[in-house]
Amino acid sequence: MKTIGIIANCSKPRAPLVLARIRSLARRLGLNLIADTATARLMKGEVRSLPISRLALKSDAILALGGDGTVLRVVRLLAGRRVPVMGVNMGGLGFLTSVAEADLEAAMAGLVSDTCETTTRSLVQCVISGNRRRPSCFHAMNDVVVASSLNSRIITLEVEIERERVASYSCDGIIVATPTGSTGHSLSAGGPIVMPDASVLVISLICPHTLSYRPLVVPDRLAVGIRVAEKYSAVHLSVDGQVGCPLKEGDFVAVSKSEHAATLLLLPGSSYFSLLRHKLRWTGSNR
Repeated sequence: MKTIGIIANCSKPRAPLVLARIRSLARRLGLNLIADTATARLMKGEVRSLPISRLALKSDAILALGGDGTVLRVVRLLAGRRVPVMGVNMGGLGFLTSVAEADLEAAMAGLVSDTCETTTRSLVQCVISGNRRRPSCFHAMNDVVVASSLNSRIITLEVEIERERVASYSCDGIIVATPTGSTGHSLSAGGPIVMPDASVLVISLICPHTLSYRPLVVPDRLAVGIRVAEKYSAVHLSVDGQVGCPLKEGDFVAVSKSEHAATLLLLPGSSYFSLLRHKLRWTGSNR
């Protein structure tokens, strides 16, 4: 019997209903369910509760219920453990939570029959260093953002690639995105859509004070560096929009490909382009 771990965003209004349906489907399909503490509490003790670190070790796959932020959180908490994750959408657009509530039965049947599509997503590590700080490290699945935390303040950031200076930019911030993150914040900043298995990083500027800038796509074997060039009162590092820290003048953010990766599970028969057509509503000609 396969064991499926469940981690839900318990603040979502539909979470209790979706969890009840998953419980019913699991009984019918012969799946064993375990859950993190908060999710198990919402399921009224009907499943075994485990800390997330142990949940990963005991699960054949994990269902992440919520929005894309829930999947990003789960991948970060897995800390490099290669248990596959399937995102179930209880949020909005949901590029990573590609399974709709209506498709739950097909998704769970795919888990039983091993017919789900798998996709491996690269992660990046982000190391922050400076003269007056201890080095710290984060991992990201989507993006690393260095930006002003004041709405109207332009900042100057210096960018280098593999220790070679690229340029100094006056802007609201800089995004370094993985291929997975290319459909997130980077896309809103004018960055390209990159297929998930491409071995690249995308560098996009947020509201650059220049008309000549274009996004850069660089091989992910190269390290991207961002330095805070001047003294500002409010510059912040954000990792996947969830964790981060304030930055000071001279602080250096080094972004490089991580040795870890994430495995996502999709509905049987799914493809990246079918996902783009659905999520971005690509309908072709209006004629």
